[in-house]
Amino acid sequence: MTTLGIIGAGHIGSQVARVAVANGYDVVIANSRGPETLADLVAELGSQAKAATAAEAAEAGDAVVVTVPLGKIDALPVEQLAGKIVLDTNNYYFERDGHIDALDKGETTTSELLQKQLPTSRIAKAFNHIYAADITTDGTPTGTEGRRALATAGDDAEAVAFVTRFYDEAGFDTVNVGPLSESWRVERDRPAYVVKQDADELEANLAIANRLP
Repeated sequence: MTTLGIIGAGHIGSQVARVAVANGYDVVIANSRGPETLADLVAELGSQAKAATAAEAAEAGDAVVVTVPLGKIDALPVEQLAGKIVLDTNNYYFERDGHIDALDKGETTTSELLQKQLPTSRIAKAFNHIYAADITTDGTPTGTEGRRALATAGDDAEAVAFVTRFYDEAGFDTVNVGPLSESWRVERDRPAYVVKQDADELEANLAIANRLP
């Protein structure tokens, strides 16, 4: 059975945990306040889930979701995430994170910043352009007409394949944006951001995205 580590138990992390458990994954989930603060969530998720520290979640996961504010990625357990597939849900909110010059100038992406922080991990973008509540309500079976699509991006084929499979299990089609350097197309304030769209509509929205506002 696949174990999904989740670092960050906020809106996105808790919803991804629900989807994972519903699809037969074991979940090891962590937040910044300590495992004891996750007792209610773990009780809801059931016997397939347990709370842990960030390092323990990273160590336990066959793949790991990192869903922490961009300004907190320097605290991630680099050693325990080495070699792991890491799903990056982040978006750049300068109101929260402070201005980051390279992002403001369109010189990098949030996922590339995470890849720099985790140089030996295999990063793929996931779940960054959907409202958290929709993760557990908008999924439909494979082949459903008008099925909602989500984007991924990554430099590692296995990481992208994992996201594609996990999206399908969660009820979503996948559009592959390409390498991490193209993941800006699905970031905040672009046409594809938090829009309900099928694969064709998502591809069209990605194509018309501008790098800078």
